Amino acid sequence: MSVDMLQKVQDNFSAAVGVAMVIVDPEGEPVTRPSGFSSFCDTIRHHPKWRERCYHCDAVGGRTALSTGDPSIYKCHAGLVDFAAPIIMRGEYLGAVICGQVKMRTGEMAPDLVDLSGLFPVEASWREDPRLMALYHDIGEISYGRLRSAAYSLFYIASHIVEESYSSSVTQELYAKNLRLMEESKRRAELERSLREAELQALSYQVNPHFLFNVLNTIGRLALIEDAAQTENTVHAFADMMRYILKKSGTQFVPLATEVDHVKNYLFLLRLRLGDRFTFSIDLPADLAEVTCPFMVLQPIVENCMNYAIEPRESGGLIDITAYRDGHDVIVDVVDNGDGIPTERRIEVLAGVADRGGRKSIGLHNVDSRMRHYFGDGHGLEIVSPFRGGRGTLVRLRLPTNFDEAAV
Repeated sequence: MSVDMLQKVQDNFSAAVGVAMVIVDPEGEPVTRPSGFSSFCDTIRHHPKWRERCYHCDAVGGRTALSTGDPSIYKCHAGLVDFAAPIIMRGEYLGAVICGQVKMRTGEMAPDLVDLSGLFPVEASWREDPRLMALYHDIGEISYGRLRSAAYSLFYIASHIVEESYSSSVTQELYAKNLRLMEESKRRAELERSLREAELQALSYQVNPHFLFNVLNTIGRLALIEDAAQTENTVHAFADMMRYILKKSGTQFVPLATEVDHVKNYLFLLRLRLGDRFTFSIDLPADLAEVTCPFMVLQPIVENCMNYAIEPRESGGLIDITAYRDGHDVIVDVVDNGDGIPTERRIEVLAGVADRGGRKSIGLHNVDSRMRHYFGDGHGLEIVSPFRGGRGTLVRLRLPTNFDEAAV
């Protein structure tokens, strides 16, 4: 709530009416700075023991008012009269407006006065201090009606300010939620567009896949008959890749080991073309083989390494793929030893606006969008460049181990 606004209203109201005022929490602790406090009350509240008595009286007065829903009148431990008006919002007690610290006019009746002066022992009384007694005698008298009117007026004003502040906070929260929903809708639309593009691309590959596999199997058998082991291995690797890409199932997820095998075939075929220009290593512990992984998220990362770190080099290229546990997640790191990429480029790559030869490079952006869509914003791609130990770039996938694909 706007404590500054409450303070301004309280200060001006106290000066106009001529009574002390303060707003306290449910325990009697001040929320605002006291307004119009007498020298006697200021001095009393600087003494730790007597200050606690003041807070206790204010707390009891506030809760007494809470029981009725209206301001209550009570006499504090020092014998001064206060009003406590409860501040209640949506059924919750937030505190009270305390108004008074005055003496009632002699002989005037005060209905429903609660006398709290007898709650505390009389030993070590402030009355033994001549200076405090003099300050006490300086406190003026006020009529019950005037004090009651002041208490009710500030009670209504404070309640209105609290309600307005609450309504404002609810409006701001709804606005923030709407923004989050809009962002989520935007991400979903982008992901659906990416998936449609991927489906169209896959359809372009599906020119009679049975014919394709029959031809590949024939070539493989022919290579076996001719004792061409490398050709046979090449055909089988390519056939496995095509089968993986073109296979149709009811899910967008595969075991991590299956995704890694696909990338292994991809790198094997590239090694045949590029020879010794690069080497690769893959470390996937056996206990992580069945971790759920989105379909086709590793190859775009490895392909990015090939395009920017391996192809420009004549020799010495390196790609390392390592999987390991990190708390409730499984981390898959893809590291190359290229020249790395600048910060601006990393941001463009993840945003899907990076330009390459007049075309938008959207591979890593699509992977990042899919990871966030399936697992939440905490599981987007991480790109670190330059990486430690002379390595160029690290791209990190974070897969949750407790993911239930049936919930997607």
